[in-house]
Amino acid sequence: MNKTMIPVVAGALCVAAPVHAQDQQQELPFRVQVTGHYENAVGTSDAASEGTITAKLIANRPALRPAEILEFVPGMIVAQHSGDGKANQYYLRGFNLDHGTDFATFVDGMPVNMRTHAHGQGYTDLNFLIPELVNKIHYRKGPYHADEGDFASAGAAHMSLADKLNEGAASLTADADGYLRALLVNSAGAGSGNLLYALELGHNDGPWQMPEAFHKVSGVLRYSAGGGGERFSVTAMGYKAGWRATSQIPLRAVQDGRLDEFGAADPSDGGRTSRYSLSTEWRRRGDATLTEAHAYAVRSELSLYNDVTYFLDDPVNGDQVLQHERRTMTGFDLSHTCFGQMAGMPMENAIGLQGRLDHIAPLGLFATAQQRLLHPIAESRVSEGSLAAWFQNTVQWTAWLRSIAGLRYDRYRFVVHSSIAANSGKANDHVASPKLALVLGPWEKTEFFVNYGEGFHSNDARGTTAHLAPRELQPIDPVTPLVKTRGAEIGARSELVQGLQSSVAVWRLRSASELVFSGDAGDTAPSRASKRSGIEWNNHYAASSHLLLDLDLAYSRAHYTEFDPAGDRVPGAVEKVASFGATLNDVGPWSGAFQMRYFGPRPLIEDNSVRSSSTVIAYLRASYRFDRRWQLTADVFNLFDRRASDVDYYYPSRLPGEPAEGVNDIHFHPGEPRKLRLTLRAAF
Repeated sequence: MNKTMIPVVAGALCVAAPVHAQDQQQELPFRVQVTGHYENAVGTSDAASEGTITAKLIANRPALRPAEILEFVPGMIVAQHSGDGKANQYYLRGFNLDHGTDFATFVDGMPVNMRTHAHGQGYTDLNFLIPELVNKIHYRKGPYHADEGDFASAGAAHMSLADKLNEGAASLTADADGYLRALLVNSAGAGSGNLLYALELGHNDGPWQMPEAFHKVSGVLRYSAGGGGERFSVTAMGYKAGWRATSQIPLRAVQDGRLDEFGAADPSDGGRTSRYSLSTEWRRRGDATLTEAHAYAVRSELSLYNDVTYFLDDPVNGDQVLQHERRTMTGFDLSHTCFGQMAGMPMENAIGLQGRLDHIAPLGLFATAQQRLLHPIAESRVSEGSLAAWFQNTVQWTAWLRSIAGLRYDRYRFVVHSSIAANSGKANDHVASPKLALVLGPWEKTEFFVNYGEGFHSNDARGTTAHLAPRELQPIDPVTPLVKTRGAEIGARSELVQGLQSSVAVWRLRSASELVFSGDAGDTAPSRASKRSGIEWNNHYAASSHLLLDLDLAYSRAHYTEFDPAGDRVPGAVEKVASFGATLNDVGPWSGAFQMRYFGPRPLIEDNSVRSSSTVIAYLRASYRFDRRWQLTADVFNLFDRRASDVDYYYPSRLPGEPAEGVNDIHFHPGEPRKLRLTLRAAF
């Protein structure tokens, strides 16, 4: 669909809605000036758990890995249980999200979550991202928004890239563990628009006994043009990496001295990955309309050697497997909004159409030893397509009451060609998701929210047509393709105290089938229905023109709703999360930041008899600007050198000499010890 057709078609649909165009586009009232690192002021969102993170916060706070910028989403924890080239581990709202199962992530409208992935459903690898280019992150929690679909039940984050930079920069970062990062970013005028480019080179060995030898190269080329009511951009991104992995290890082996805390049970684990994308965005704002269009194409590949049970399944060669895939993903996202009135009341009507096609071939699971191929377990070719339409109506009924009602419809088609003939086939599914929100206020700079919504996550396409288990070749039943979720939330946001943005949300979420980590397979698998509930309290305080403070607290509980003698607790479900941050800016040539996160104990088994330890990690940053051009930054990670684990699992594994049935044990990946990284930056 070309640019001229989009507004014609969308305009025709808006005519059918009860909207009367005005000479000037109306904005809903109570849009007020925001402060601090978050654009979360009263009147800027439809839920207490929604907000926007600015580029200043990303620039001012240290991050050990690129995906850690998502930790600025209140209540989010980002960890790692293998090599740095693998997607991170995410926790939010009582979920162990593994690599992204129920949290949707986008970069300039391009989805990052991978459906039917070789390693885990919803796999979200953000290592291709260059944080310095992120302009803002708009986050949402819960399935309350009509334009959010697959994987968005716990929440979603939409990251947008900058069109141009205030200045070009070159930087070099290093630490004593073999970490090196070189970055060049700049933008310049090009014709009637602007050209932004960036190149990043990286290497890291880490604190591991076996050096990680992680190496990466990332590049971005972005052209943007337009102004006033219309703009567009075209972005090309490329990323390639390889690494050796020190994955989670059994606690018993560390306690009896067989393994060092930073050692590897299988030193041959590792991987290679690449991702190349081309995306475009077009936006036109008229007197009474707003039209947006996104389109993208992604080519990615992953080869991951992973061993989590050691000699449990194969006592001779070991249990290492190769998970391999090559993917082409294409899609689009169109939306059109009409601004008008209904009986004198401001109203917005928005419609949207979204489509995506993933073609994954090959998609394979292979038994390996020391990265040597032994035999295939299962190989597939998968095509998974989806089409979604949504509508959302917003009405400002009175000065203190606004309603947002929406409906979303998704339809999926799965085509699987498997090396196991019984597992080949086709499947179709569809789901309708109603949404409703009420915003009351503001009164005394305070507003209140009531939100309800239904959502879903998709299951691996291979499971929708499977009739035989790939390893044992035992009969199994196909899984439900699309799994419904249902959530509700009440909340409030206030700016009653000068300089303080504070919000609280009490929420609950039900899922018809839980996606949980499977220790014997090393990936996620469908499980029983579940329910979650919790409370969040977020605070962002501009104490002065130099000092910004953030405090976020979250508590949640997760239970299965279907009876099983094993118990009703969801393994890995995070319960308590706390984070505190402080940023000190422009104190002469100095600036700095402090950040601390607390990640509380959580059940590792259904009967809650085994629980993880808590984790407390602090980061510190100090920067000195010599002049307008040169700046030196020191980042200290794990400031207090706490012994902690990034992840904990409980499942059976077998080391040499142990019983054939294996040993049930905690398997953990240690957090990195204290380290100092120095960055020298030159602006031009």
